[in-house]
Formats: sequence, structure tokens, C-alpha cells
Amino acid sequence: MNETKEPQYNACFETRRMYGEAGLGLMTNHTWHMDPRRLAFVLSRYKFVAKMFAGFETVLEVGCGDGFPARLVAQTVGELAVSDFDPTFLREAEKQGCEPWPYETLRHNFVDAPLPRKFRGIYSLDVLEHIVPENMPQFLGNLVLSLQDNGAAIFGMPSIHSQEFASPQSKIGHVNCQDLPQLKANLGTFFSNVFVFSMNDEVVHTGFEKMSHYFLALCTGPQT
Repeated sequence: MNETKEPQYNACFETRRMYGEAGLGLMTNHTWHMDPRRLAFVLSRYKFVAKMFAGFETVLEVGCGDGFPARLVAQTVGELAVSDFDPTFLREAEKQGCEPWPYETLRHNFVDAPLPRKFRGIYSLDVLEHIVPENMPQFLGNLVLSLQDNGAAIFGMPSIHSQEFASPQSKIGHVNCQDLPQLKANLGTFFSNVFVFSMNDEVVHTGFEKMSHYFLALCTGPQT
């Protein structure tokens, strides 16, 4: 029976007919089953990016994972491309980049090289903490080379102070968590302006950094 008690909700059947029913990506599915509240936190980070980059003509995500949250950004920008160095996750992202919010998928490792084209905005969430410190200059340098002169970048990563509460699984990959001064200094080598916000759960604020679980850094003035 394709009819609801309140007629305004019958549009849901038409949407399902046109686009099917969305499936969670590989990583998002794991989060939904193992720690569903965390999904709200992840989506709020993407909403922050979507708000900051709203109206940008071209935007790139670096380290997209399964791509599930990327359509929050695709909804507010002109063209979105998502990239990852892991072919398994990129195949997952390709499934998510469909109508009505399509995006392009790119396999690329920014430790090795920049992209041949430049974007107005680049964001990278939950990636920096996975990059060994000695590779961070190459990663950030190549990312900046892929950014337009008038572009902006957003980086999100858990703070070093949060790691006491991180799961054993997370700690395996978290090889480069930092405090706020470290993060600002590292990003300040490549950007003229670095504005770091704190985050606890889904709330973005400017509170005491050592009580912050997560940092969001908005960077402008790329230095090549």
C-alpha cells in the first residue's frame, strides 16, 4: 500500500521510485551499528564545511572514505569532487555519488603529488591524524598546490587530549593527533590565516582547548 494517513507524505513514495532507497556506505554502516551517536557528530562536521563553503564553485574532499556524508557539501556548492587513496573506499564512494546530489570521485594520494587542477575549497576531515608526522609537510604542500590563490581549506581532527577516551580501534590509526598550538603552527606554515574552532560532540565553539574533543581549522591565504 503506497499511501500514508497524511497525504503530504505520499511524496516519499515518488522519491523512492525516482532514486531508490539509499544504503549506508561501508564505514557509515559500521558506525551506525556500533556507535550510532557518532554518526550525528560526523554529519555535523560536514554541515560545518557545507556552511563555510556555501556558494563555492569547485570543492574537493581529501580522504572521503565511503563518501556517505559528502552530499551535505554537494547540496551547497557548485561542483564537488571527493578523493581517497584507498580503492576499496573509493568504490564505496562511487555508489554514493548519485542523483540528486552527484559528485566526482578521484583516486589520489596527496603525500605523493598535487592534483593537476585547482579548487576554490578543499576540506579534509579525520585524515591528518592518520598521516605520520614526517609525511605531513608533503601532504599539506601538495594540497595547497591544488588550491586556488583565493581558496580556503578546512581540516578536522581529534585533539591529542581526546585520545585517552578513544577506542582501541581508533588508536591504531591515530598516529599524529595534536594539540591546538601544534595544529595551528603546522597549518600556519602553509596558510596566512588559520582559525581553529573547538568541537565537542556536534557543538562547535571557542571554548578551552584542552577540553575539546575535536578541532576544526579554517585556513585562508594559501602559501605555495
